Amino acid sequence: MKDRVTPNHFQELTTIYEVSKVLSSSMDLEHTLNDVLKTLESHLHISPSMIVLRMNEEIVGVIAATGLSVAEIERGRYRLGEGMIGKIMRAGMPIVIPDVSQEPAFLHRAFEPEISQRLHAFVGVPIKVGYECIGVLAIYRSERHKGVSFRSDVRLLQMIANLVGQTVNLHQGISAERNRLLQEKHRLQKELQKRYSIKNVIGNSRAMQAVFADVHQAAPGKATVLLRGESGTGKEVIARAIHYLSPRRDKAFVSLNCAALPESILESELFGHERGAFTGATQERKGRFELADGGTLFLDEIGDISPAFQAKLLRVLQEREFERVGGTQTRRVNVRIIAATNRNLEEAVSKGEFRADLYYRINVVSIFLPPLRERREDIPALIEHFLARYNAENQRKLTLTPEALQTMVSCYWPGNVRELENCVERTATMMRGDIIRNLDVPCQRNQCLSMALRPLEGSHPIVTMKLSSGMSVPPHAAPDVEGQVTDASGAGDGEGSLPLSERDRLIQAMDRCGWVQAKAARLLGTTTRKLGYALNKHGIEVKKL
Repeated sequence: MKDRVTPNHFQELTTIYEVSKVLSSSMDLEHTLNDVLKTLESHLHISPSMIVLRMNEEIVGVIAATGLSVAEIERGRYRLGEGMIGKIMRAGMPIVIPDVSQEPAFLHRAFEPEISQRLHAFVGVPIKVGYECIGVLAIYRSERHKGVSFRSDVRLLQMIANLVGQTVNLHQGISAERNRLLQEKHRLQKELQKRYSIKNVIGNSRAMQAVFADVHQAAPGKATVLLRGESGTGKEVIARAIHYLSPRRDKAFVSLNCAALPESILESELFGHERGAFTGATQERKGRFELADGGTLFLDEIGDISPAFQAKLLRVLQEREFERVGGTQTRRVNVRIIAATNRNLEEAVSKGEFRADLYYRINVVSIFLPPLRERREDIPALIEHFLARYNAENQRKLTLTPEALQTMVSCYWPGNVRELENCVERTATMMRGDIIRNLDVPCQRNQCLSMALRPLEGSHPIVTMKLSSGMSVPPHAAPDVEGQVTDASGAGDGEGSLPLSERDRLIQAMDRCGWVQAKAARLLGTTTRKLGYALNKHGIEVKKL
């Protein structure tokens, strides 16, 4: 005969509804299951109760419980087939014991003796995922609840156990995916650490060994590091090495080229912005400082930021706090700063182009990276490395003759390691055979765009144009107001060399400065606007590196 509809049915329906809300409220499985049992206790006055889940192939244990102490929960371990819990797990069927004192198979393992004496009935149902039993939902009734229908208990508990099983399955799937992602993260971090390890940076010369010693000394600390050196000397590689040798290696390494962005965009990139802060800001965005929280922020070309932005950056470096663009909430971050520049900051400070207080803030630990021409003994190993990488990526077997190697070693390399890498790749790409001979090197065929670069006073190169008479065009030869390049006499590297056209001069200047127009304009002694006119006139497309 069917059960009559009673007020208890509505109470049970309400209980199931509340349980379903609890199961979807948190990603903490143990906390969620405890809240489920508390809901049963609150609505149906059921206590003690427990949820037991499979811990391995042979053992199940109490994961959540009401009315049990911590010690009692710890004792709640059962083998498959052992006690009532073990039998439910093995059979996958509900078990009802009207009087546990009359059941010799009931173990009373989880309860203290005084609590066991108050227990009267036991109802346990399996928690299943598909056909597999993964646990047990069990409740205990005292003598004052003898009038409760066990059939109603089983029906209610089976519905709740079904919901619990789906939730446990979902959590286990998420946990497995999280573990997989963590393992992948650790694997990638190890690969990055190996890739950017100092051991993988090619530099057997005395100058580079001194750099490596400074890196190992500075990496474990928290001090701001300033990397000094010409463009292309590997400042970002060294910055990453410092990060992966530091205690912050498991956090983010975030980099930003300060010279590549105008001030308005640079502020948003570093500090982030709120929704509606400016046209196009359709949603809030974290800046580089927030993304690097707990890790390292690498600010490349910091010497090229404007005086106005220097003041904004100074406060963040001092206080480690900022507001997003368009926001008022002050945000604090724990970030280690590594800055880099190829400028003479001391000279810039003396001229008023760079704030002295910002200079003192970033110039805590200075590491100077030598130009490639000052460590020529490293060039053969670098060429071998770049050529081997090219061969692996392009399924080639290119080799270099001793004469060609000597030619490359003797070059000036104003673009340093970056230029050497480009030269090797360009030469290898244009080779039809498998042997690179001396005549195949671009500078031997007047095809080297960097031949006109010569050292400036100090350590930076400058564009100088040699005429056929041996005289040099002064460094101020640059595009005029209309974008014309004056003194277009030639740019060879000795007598009889071919002159450089206006277009070639612009290309070599842009290439030297990493295709950053502001830097190329300073190199040519002109303004960014004039340089832009000249680039448009000659149809030179600005590369995005």
